Amino acid sequence: MGNTREVDKNTIVVTGGAGFIGSCFVRHIIKETRLSVINIDKLTYAGNLQSLASVEFNPRHMLVHGDISDSSVIEQVLDEYSPIAIVNLAAETHVDRSIDGAAPFIQSNIVGTFVMLEQSLRYWASLGASAKRDFRFVHVSTDEVFGTLGETGRFTEASSYAPNSPYSASKASSDHLVRAWHHTYGLPALISNCSNNFGPFQFPEKLIPLVIINALSGKALPVYGDGRNVRDWLYVEDHVRALVQILRNGAPGKTYVIGGDNEKTTLDVINAICDILDTTTSLEKNGSYRNLIRFVTDRPGHDYRYSVDSSLIQKELGWQPAESFESGLKQTIEWYIDNRQWWQNIFDNTYKLDRLGLFKYSERS
Repeated sequence: MGNTREVDKNTIVVTGGAGFIGSCFVRHIIKETRLSVINIDKLTYAGNLQSLASVEFNPRHMLVHGDISDSSVIEQVLDEYSPIAIVNLAAETHVDRSIDGAAPFIQSNIVGTFVMLEQSLRYWASLGASAKRDFRFVHVSTDEVFGTLGETGRFTEASSYAPNSPYSASKASSDHLVRAWHHTYGLPALISNCSNNFGPFQFPEKLIPLVIINALSGKALPVYGDGRNVRDWLYVEDHVRALVQILRNGAPGKTYVIGGDNEKTTLDVINAICDILDTTTSLEKNGSYRNLIRFVTDRPGHDYRYSVDSSLIQKELGWQPAESFESGLKQTIEWYIDNRQWWQNIFDNTYKLDRLGLFKYSERS
């Protein structure tokens, strides 16, 4: 007797959908498509229900408070809602936190991905032939798995893995698991590796929101080392549109790297934020916001440069970033100015802007 399970072609499962990129993805899906989203999130310090306020009462959004490393939760969700696809965005993501304590990164990024793959494989194997062909597992990862670049070169889908932080090593491990489950078991899985995201609703421990909020509060703007480390910056809504294209039209077994073609040094980014703020707000007594810049001890093992070649996804799936770094940054700053209560609530409850990632072994958890 053949497999008979039916899928709901209008339903997808999203993990980590209360996080920065995840909530943007969920909001986009609800606004721009007819799909329903089953949103699984552990609601750790970086998960924020206020980021989902616009879809809170939408009948096509269902929030499930659960951990992706809890097999029973994933099994129940897949069996109850019969999705046509899974987009795995749940992850611990902050490099500095991984330096202070790697255990949550191993648990969420490696064990959690393993559980997602095992339950997805079980579910996928129960589908009929047509549903099997249509099903997709999209695993969202980072360009940091490729390590560091010198003055030249760009990461591509063919780049070798050489992770240098506990965070990037955990994401590299998860990528390898996804690839193995596709090639060994036939699970129709895809991987994306994106560059540094920025935009509204980003947790304040990340560079751009940290600098914006510190500046608005008149606090020092910390620059690691000499500020010459280079990152490629990608506006989060552009990233989400790329993920939608991968979900709809990507080929199982393939990897797509996604970048904004916006290489900037850390100091360039901070100066750009200061310059925009200088034209929109005023800093009492100190003149330009650039006067708040302070150079601090560098992060241990700080990768020098990332650069991403997105030509494959542009050629094969027709994706292009819509925002430049400048236009995206201006929108981001405006959002943080207009939504002080969103980030103030975070400080009141979970986060105190303390420096992380200095690595003192005696204090390492």
